[in-house]
Amino acid sequence: MSLISPFAGLRPAPGRAADVAAPPYDVMSASEARRMVEGRPWSFLHISRPEVDLPEGSDPYAHAVYAKARENLERMRSAGVLARDPSPRYYAYRLTMGDHQQTGLVAAASVRAYDSNRIKKHELTRPVKEDDRVRQIEALDAQTGPVFLVYRANRAIDDLLARLCAAPPEVEVTAADSVRHELWCIASADDIAFLTQAFDALDALYVADGHHRSAAASRVAANRRSAAGDQGDSGFLSVIFPHDQMQILDYNRVVKDLNGLSADAFLARLHDAFRVTRAETPVKPGEPGSFGMYLQGAWYRLHLDPSRIPSDDPVAKLDVSLLQNHLIGPILGIADPRRDERIDFVGGIRGLEGLVARVDSGEMAVAFALYPTSMVDLMSVADAGEVMPPKSTWFEPKLADGLVSLVLD
Repeated sequence: MSLISPFAGLRPAPGRAADVAAPPYDVMSASEARRMVEGRPWSFLHISRPEVDLPEGSDPYAHAVYAKARENLERMRSAGVLARDPSPRYYAYRLTMGDHQQTGLVAAASVRAYDSNRIKKHELTRPVKEDDRVRQIEALDAQTGPVFLVYRANRAIDDLLARLCAAPPEVEVTAADSVRHELWCIASADDIAFLTQAFDALDALYVADGHHRSAAASRVAANRRSAAGDQGDSGFLSVIFPHDQMQILDYNRVVKDLNGLSADAFLARLHDAFRVTRAETPVKPGEPGSFGMYLQGAWYRLHLDPSRIPSDDPVAKLDVSLLQNHLIGPILGIADPRRDERIDFVGGIRGLEGLVARVDSGEMAVAFALYPTSMVDLMSVADAGEVMPPKSTWFEPKLADGLVSLVLD
């Protein structure tokens, strides 16, 4: 199998995309999902979050949940709300969020390439979440949550997608968050062959978001190869964007207490590694190595001593690592931010006011605003075979679930 392949997508029937399209399954709580499906019987959340159709408090990992997902998928296909395309093809997918626009390709990415690290990862996965996605795929005999992949921008690929997207889209949906989702079918044999060959010539693809979905797809493929005695390749549902069109927002930190320090003692400790200045307005860092801090109703600007920023370690030089290694770990006593319940993470989409609210409510003691991780830094970490710290990147806009799914034949 090539690095990517076309497939016959399962999609909303003409005129039904707005009824079906839903946010990614993992960006809302169960109660939020229940509110989102009110009055929307064809929302894809009935498949991606099927516990909305079971009693409140149901175990989201119970067998009944996955069975309900299968039942709802079959119901939507039987009702003609979802229909499968007659032949394999690619799909161009454009996201527009305010002034930001990015255009990518929906394709089946090679599991073999993923297993051999030609499709590169940068995060660890949690077994419980990975197991959940395996059960979901097995129950549906389909992959419904696309993996967000990135390729190093390629002029030939980008130009072709731009030309194809000059035509009116086959699907256009504006979601509740005002993000516009547009889809074009690419069924021409010449265009399919060109895209397949152009992607196959790339050195690598990178997982931007969807590490659990891609790991689960690999496990399902391995299980099925073993059961069938088959050594062939298979694909997993992906949307692939050029790296220079990505928008990564800051992923900020809030901490519940000052590790037994008074506010004055805490501020004094910061001077060991940072230049600290009081700010009259909220601080949104404008460069790497600088941080905003909100403490007791006041904003501060923190500048890390440049001599403490390594130039030859792709992980240690990330701002999320610098803050962890020089402040959150040694001063606030949080050695493992992946597991310590004293720390939480706030996506940049919530703005600095999201940090202020968490501290002013008394829930948290201090908040930190970070400069966003760059796409180049992410690829450098993946190329080095390293792992990024938890909650390093927040991608916006998010892909929609339900616009294209991959049925496992």
